[in-house]
Amino acid sequence: MRVLITGAAGNLGTFLARFLLAEGYHFLNLMIHEKPLADELAQGNRTRIYSCDLGQPHTLVEVCAASDVIVHFAGMLFAPRPEKFLPRTNFVYTKHLVDAAIAGGVKRFILVSFPHVEGPTSVEDPCTDRQDREPVSVHARTRLAAEKYLLEKGKESGMRTIALRPGMIYGRDVLMIAFAKKLARKNLLAVWTDPTAIQLLSLDDFNACCKAAIENPNAKGIYPLGDDCPTTLQDFLDTACRYWGLGRPWRAPAWSIYLGAWLCETFAIIFRTHTPFTVDLIRISRVPYYCDTSRMKAELLPELKYPSLQSQSNSGPGIQEL
Repeated sequence: MRVLITGAAGNLGTFLARFLLAEGYHFLNLMIHEKPLADELAQGNRTRIYSCDLGQPHTLVEVCAASDVIVHFAGMLFAPRPEKFLPRTNFVYTKHLVDAAIAGGVKRFILVSFPHVEGPTSVEDPCTDRQDREPVSVHARTRLAAEKYLLEKGKESGMRTIALRPGMIYGRDVLMIAFAKKLARKNLLAVWTDPTAIQLLSLDDFNACCKAAIENPNAKGIYPLGDDCPTTLQDFLDTACRYWGLGRPWRAPAWSIYLGAWLCETFAIIFRTHTPFTVDLIRISRVPYYCDTSRMKAELLPELKYPSLQSQSNSGPGIQEL
């Protein structure tokens, strides 16, 4: 199949493109905007590069007409005032792409979302396929709006639509993990004191879920993704730092973390730079989540490569992916 990956020059988009090329089954259409593509992807004989602007629908016509499947990653993250741009980049841009996909005859559209769109969830009340809750962050509210638009348009047009909801994806060189390691090396990594329940997923297993969503003819709808062993953000960071041979992250009250994010945003606004921290990013990071992975295991990935990080051991199988 001809698989279009949006945000192919971004972090997860690059990893998925490499994974699919290594598998050797599909031809990849790689969508970029301003950031250049990795050299090995740009020079591949089973790839074609399209420079498009999701804000300009006419630039999407050719690539959608040339694609059977879309995996949509493209977005904006490390910038101040996300409440100003996320309604556009998360929702309007997705709307443009969905409309172009339908017009171009795309057979399948896969949106990479996250469980936070259901708000706080837990083992007792897990994330499933609900779309009727009110998320607490702008990131989650705008992604939920994109999910709703995609699935509704899929029903109207007959295009098969899928939303994948992974929580924290970990792996070597995954952007957020690499940034945490960089901070830890400088003894600057901090996390709030109250535990936040999370559910991890290794990069290898995430890529395998994407591949299955592309290839399984019956895959459709919403798939929460996660491993078999829920943990907390605090335990995950402690384990990662222990594996890296670095000091344990500082514990700090939540208000001080929000203050730090506000200062980072203010600096970025004044000096027109990117920022790894925003108040809304901290807000979404404090939302606990747990996924019902029964559909994932029944239809996408029956057996995980890394069912757990094994947070009590520095030599567990998943920890090697850090």
